[in-house]
Amino acid sequence: MTTNSWLGGAAAVATLTFDVDAESPVLAAGAHYAEHLMTMSHQSYGPDVGVPRILDMLDELGVPATFFVPGWVAEHRPGLAASIVERGHEVAHHSYAHRAPTSMSEGEERDDFARAMEVFARQGIEILGHRAALWGARWQTPGLVAEHGLRYDSSLMADDRPYRIATGRGEIAELPVHWSLDDWEQYAFLPEPHIGSVIESPVKALEMWRAELDGMRHYGCLFNLCCHPFLSGRPGRVMALRRLVEYALECGDVAFVRCADLAERVLADPALAARPLPAPPSYPEKPSASSAR
Repeated sequence: MTTNSWLGGAAAVATLTFDVDAESPVLAAGAHYAEHLMTMSHQSYGPDVGVPRILDMLDELGVPATFFVPGWVAEHRPGLAASIVERGHEVAHHSYAHRAPTSMSEGEERDDFARAMEVFARQGIEILGHRAALWGARWQTPGLVAEHGLRYDSSLMADDRPYRIATGRGEIAELPVHWSLDDWEQYAFLPEPHIGSVIESPVKALEMWRAELDGMRHYGCLFNLCCHPFLSGRPGRVMALRRLVEYALECGDVAFVRCADLAERVLADPALAARPLPAPPSYPEKPSASSAR
């Protein structure tokens, strides 16, 4: 039985997170997709239809959530972030252009990060946390998060409980993620650009996520669910998500919190020692065909 105080007496903590990517991941794959009307409409469904539907569901169930919004999306929909905060939820940093840090140089990542922060500052939105686009963090990313005064990151997979990372610019909380708790692997389908080829039943997704929640209740873990409004905002899927939340509430031992609130618990938990951020591992290059003879 864990005694970590970040659990707040619950068997498991649940963070409902929504990545409001809108058109940004498609345009990051190629600006020419702006001319593809079907593709643009497919992505705009997220903020235009999915987000309001999800916000209504959260209101009805009385649970808080965190919405990770790319700066480009917030900039092109000026009222979006404020509409989320006004409903009692958190808006967090999700890059500017939805390009993975691993696809950029260190300087490009730094510029992209700062550009998103500037968008939220102009809109008066307080930002306390970060999630890398595509979860593609670089080894430098945690330090960049701390440098901007944010309290947490949610991109890594080293644990199924929160932990603290010591960077050269101070400590941050890490709220780990995993592919099994991402709706992209269940629902993402688009022929061009190819973002996925699956359309699973919401019943299957619900069964899988409920099983994971039960396991996390047993082991005292963080159930960090990542959904995308253009995927999980569709009617049958949002109903499955609602049934998942209702099940967790019925269990009576699952606490729903915003990521920023959980991060403060993690950073204040004396049972959690900060993990140093190691250097990237070295590994020998694959030998060439000529040298292998």
